[in-house]
Order: sequence, then C-alpha cells, then structure tokens
Amino acid sequence: MDFVDLRYKPEKNGDVVTTVYVESKDLKKAANEIAAESSVGTWTKISTMKERVMRNLAARVFSIRKEGGGAVMKIAYPVELFEDGNVPQILSDIAGNIFGMKGVDNLRLLDFEIPDKYARSFKGPEFGMEGVRRIMGTSKNRRPHIGTIVKPKVGLNPKETAKVAYDAWAGGIDFVKDDENLTSQTFCKFEERIARVLEAKEKAESETGKKKMYAANITASSEVMLGRAEFVKAHGGNCIMVDIITAGFSGLQFIRNQKLGMVIHGHRAMYAAFARNKRHGIAMLPLAKLARMAGVDQLHIGAVVGKMEGGRGEVLGIHKTINGKWAGLKPVFSVCSGGLAPENVPDLVRIFGNDIVIQAGGGVHGHPNGTRAGATALLQAVEAAVRGIPLDKYAKTHEELRLSPAKWSLGKQYSHRTKIV
Repeated sequence: MDFVDLRYKPEKNGDVVTTVYVESKDLKKAANEIAAESSVGTWTKISTMKERVMRNLAARVFSIRKEGGGAVMKIAYPVELFEDGNVPQILSDIAGNIFGMKGVDNLRLLDFEIPDKYARSFKGPEFGMEGVRRIMGTSKNRRPHIGTIVKPKVGLNPKETAKVAYDAWAGGIDFVKDDENLTSQTFCKFEERIARVLEAKEKAESETGKKKMYAANITASSEVMLGRAEFVKAHGGNCIMVDIITAGFSGLQFIRNQKLGMVIHGHRAMYAAFARNKRHGIAMLPLAKLARMAGVDQLHIGAVVGKMEGGRGEVLGIHKTINGKWAGLKPVFSVCSGGLAPENVPDLVRIFGNDIVIQAGGGVHGHPNGTRAGATALLQAVEAAVRGIPLDKYAKTHEELRLSPAKWSLGKQYSHRTKIV
C-alpha cells in the first residue's frame, strides 16, 4: 500500500493537513510509514483491510521538500478520522506512535490545519481577548495589560502571598498569578491562599477604582481542579490558571466545558520538552492552536526578549495565529513572559503591538523600593511605550522607572537595547 501521492490535492473542507519535518535514511519509506501508522495502515499486509477503508480513510503524503538533513512533508488526513471536539484524539492520531518508529531518526510536528466545520466542534475560549478586556475595562484604552507572578514562586504563606499581590495591584498591576508549581502545598494551602488573595484584590480595586484579576493555579486531577475552580468562583474570583501541558488537554477541556464564567489562564509549563529541539517533537504553534480549540482565554507564548527561548518569527507567528479569525473561535490574549522588566516594554510593544499581557516577576519584585514601586515602574514603561516616548525621557519625571535597577540596564543613560533575534 502506497500512502505517498504527490499528485493529491487536499480538500479544504474535507482534510486535516499536517506539516512535519522528518529525518530518515529513506525519506520516502519514512513518509509511507508515518502516513500509514497515523491512519489505516500497519507494518505488513493484512487480510482484514477493506478497499473502502483504504480509499476513504488513508492518509496521503502529498508534498515532500528536502530541507537541511531531512525533508518537510505535508500529510492530508480525511476529517472522518477525527472525533468532533476531542483534542486528545487529534494528538493520538497526528502525533501518536509515529514519534517512536525506528524508521524515523527525527520527527517534528510543525503545524496543522483543520476544516472550519471541524474547528467549530470545539468550544474555544469562553471570553477570549476582548472578553478579558471588557472585564478589566480596557476595551477602549487598548494598552497592554501588565501582570506579575507572586515571588518567590513558592515558599510564602497565604498572608504573605496576599500582601505581595496587594502591593502589585496597588502599584498599578492589572493581573496577578500564582506560579506554575504552586498549588496547595503545606506552607500555602489553596483555600486559605485564595480567600486572602481575593480579599486583597477587592481592597486594591476599592482603593484604585480599577478592576483587577487573579489567576489561581487550580492544576491537579480533573475532579480536584473542578472543586478548586468552584471555590475560587464562590469567593468572587474571576480567573483560574491551568498548566495545560501537565494537566493535559483533556483536563483543560473538562474545566472549559463546565462553563464556570471565569477566565482561563493557560500556562505552558513543560511545553519545551516537546518544542525546544527544532528537529524533533512538537512545535509551540500547534500546541497553541490546540489550546485555543480547548478553551484558554490567555496563553503564554514567549516574548522574543527575556530569558525564554523562541525567535522573533516563531513567537510572532504564534501571536498572530491565536489572534486571527478562525471558524468563530474567539482570539486568545497572548501573554509575554520570562525574564521581563521595564526595559523590555518598548521592544515588546514594537514587536507585538498593544494586544498582549506583559508578565514580569523578578522585573517587578526586584525593584529597590519593593513590589509596589516595581509595579508602578512597569506601568510607567507601558505608558511611555504606547505614547512613543523614550524610556530615558519618561524616567526623568517618573521616579519609579528612573530607579529601576542597573542590572536591568535601566541606568542613567538607558544605553542598553535588547538584541532582537
């Protein structure tokens, strides 16, 4: 059985199309094996194969283009192979056994495209970017949102956590989140932390006259996540956070399907185990698409600048993809994070525009005058960037920005420019 057909033209409304990078000693053989294993074939001829099955459900490799030490291939899968609304099943198909095949030296899922009718079987974000902006009152003033992570990421007790969150909100931060590895440890039990932090949120909202958001990390088994989400809602919370890779897309979809009326903040912890090796694994772009289908409202995408890997073309492509029109699925609010500080804000606005959440942890809490001043400095950097005012000029009349640490290269002359790759 030959699963390679370079004359085949995929059907726009009838095929799921994947783009993969493959390294193998025999590329055509590998192409056949990948398409067979991920659709109707197996390693040998079988007596149970029906002609109608092969004709209607076989995957077809319709493009093979040599690149580097391998080839970029495009594979068309009949949409009938896929169950409506089931993200795990997609991955079991297009990214399942094929990664373990001996005939493939390296394999990387670069992207996928699906028919609109199939895409509409997924709920997608309940709120999306515009819904988050409505909650926060920034639909008209379309500046970037600014957020922070409570630091240190683990170790503070609930009272201390609430104090850090309050100081951040009071200083001008819109959004505070738990760290990805803080759930309900003995030193900071979930229920007490959420109650105290949400009390601090209400206080900050009352004092500043501005809406605030807190993403409580509910990541756990599905039944525990649901209980935690309901606890957050009962205490007046408007956002929950899920580590979408470690919890799994089934866990994410389970929470989204509850229609809890709270924003879902998607953290991508562990994504690089799949995405960082550029010759193998799964790129962040298809993971981001799956997250949008499954229902996140906000998603970490990288930042180009800062400490996380990811080049400009890759990260900007993810940002544009999850914000673009797609079968009625609401756009996702991109979160830029990882080693960010006020000095990075002009580059972030220049690269991504205003429709991002700028998430800074150490870049807020590392300010010499503490968290509140660090939050204000980050807000001042955003104000300067959206108005097109150089940071050094804005800092002359804004003390918190001026005092941002020299280690962030925000010294007297603001001479440093982060290299954009």
